[in-house]
Amino acid sequence: MLIHQIPPSPAYLRVKIGRRLSRVGAVAIKNSVYVLPRSDAAQEHFEWILREIVAGGGDGSMCEAKFVDGLSDPQIESLFHAARDAEYAAVAVDLRELEKRLPRRGRPRDERRVELQTGLEKSKKRLAEIVEIDFFGASGRESAEALVRSVERRLGDGDADRGQPGSWSKVDLSEYRNRTWVTRRGIHVDRIASAWLIRRFIDKGARFEFVVGKGHVPRPADLRFDMFDGEFTHEGDLCTFEVLCRRLALSDPALRPIAEVIHDIDLKDGKFRRPETAGIEVLIHAIANAHRDDEARLARGSAVFDDLYELYRKKRSP
Repeated sequence: MLIHQIPPSPAYLRVKIGRRLSRVGAVAIKNSVYVLPRSDAAQEHFEWILREIVAGGGDGSMCEAKFVDGLSDPQIESLFHAARDAEYAAVAVDLRELEKRLPRRGRPRDERRVELQTGLEKSKKRLAEIVEIDFFGASGRESAEALVRSVERRLGDGDADRGQPGSWSKVDLSEYRNRTWVTRRGIHVDRIASAWLIRRFIDKGARFEFVVGKGHVPRPADLRFDMFDGEFTHEGDLCTFEVLCRRLALSDPALRPIAEVIHDIDLKDGKFRRPETAGIEVLIHAIANAHRDDEARLARGSAVFDDLYELYRKKRSP
């Protein structure tokens, strides 16, 4: 924890220190009180920043802390998630703008291609910087990285349709039964809905394992979803739920509106704008807030999606 006091003059010092703190991934829990997960690197970062504050006429203290009342560890962790997700979202906006400038067919002309490649490299550099300070595996990473892969593919071969919905061939679902499905801890809307989809439509005997996303080494038979380098994760502008439906050829019409709801909550791009999305988003947030345990979140969320599926199924019945 870094607690500082910066004098009002010179004005640039506060801005400079704020940028330095942001660059190392620190989050504020109160005015002038910043935290990082405890590590040698975090201590070194704060030592250098504290030295700059003192050199600029300010004052500060650095300490290791454990909260016993007030803020809880999950609440502090959520601050890190929110900070990183906002940064991932900003990168995703830039990447979607790049996608819009790509031709629908064929490769861009050389001069245009250089311009787009420069923009892509800038986004990739910024994304790498965010990943470096993503201490708890924020959910926005998969979406941003999927957009990078999509832009790279289209810049490389000009195929605007590859990887898009409907382009995957059908597979034998028996290959995906009685398996262990692995995803990141702290499941939220896309992971809850994807796990529900897996157990109800793909693998009724599925076993789920919730792991720390960063540095996880999978076993050969594991199937990973909604996590970096997973077998099923974001593809282009598709969330994991959509990817599972498309790649495994799940054609039940009642799954489509659920996929649209999950997409808009997870990617926050307002693509489908179904009127019920906001209410379902609040409900999923309530489940995540009330239950830290992932199995409990999955059980509560699955009940929601069971009922939602029945609603959409009956609406489509004659």
